[in-house]
Amino acid sequence: MRDPEEALEDLTAILEELKERSNEEVVLVEGQKDRAALTVLGIDGEVWQVQGPNTIFSTAERLATEGRSAIILTDWDRKGGQLARLLRQDLRANGVRFDDELRLRLVLLVKAEIKDIESLPAFFTRLVSLAQSSEAERRSKIIRDRKARKEYRPKP
Repeated sequence: MRDPEEALEDLTAILEELKERSNEEVVLVEGQKDRAALTVLGIDGEVWQVQGPNTIFSTAERLATEGRSAIILTDWDRKGGQLARLLRQDLRANGVRFDDELRLRLVLLVKAEIKDIESLPAFFTRLVSLAQSSEAERRSKIIRDRKARKEYRPKP
């Protein structure tokens, strides 16, 4: 894993952008656990599940009828990738503006560690913990280095 502090900073930026934009745009996720995960992360805008009683095409039609735009935020496993492709296709067919760049940025950041949206809260918590640990280690090293310099200073 890359530096936890950098990863935490990048993930926080993505989540903040998603939180802001979810007040204007509909976030499209696969299922209920994904919705719950986003709620835990503070994403309180409109989040629609695309797996369930409604078809993907009917979701796209509803967005078109309401004049809404969407953010595609499916998992990055095989099924999630297929679902993202279908969403892009159906949203385009209905003239709905959409963004899948946030999903791509998220995938590039976390793909080596987790495979789905529902794992994001635990991953975020782990990053916070690792970042705090590395900060504490860094401070401890600075203190040790300062002590070592004082102990080994040549006397005049």
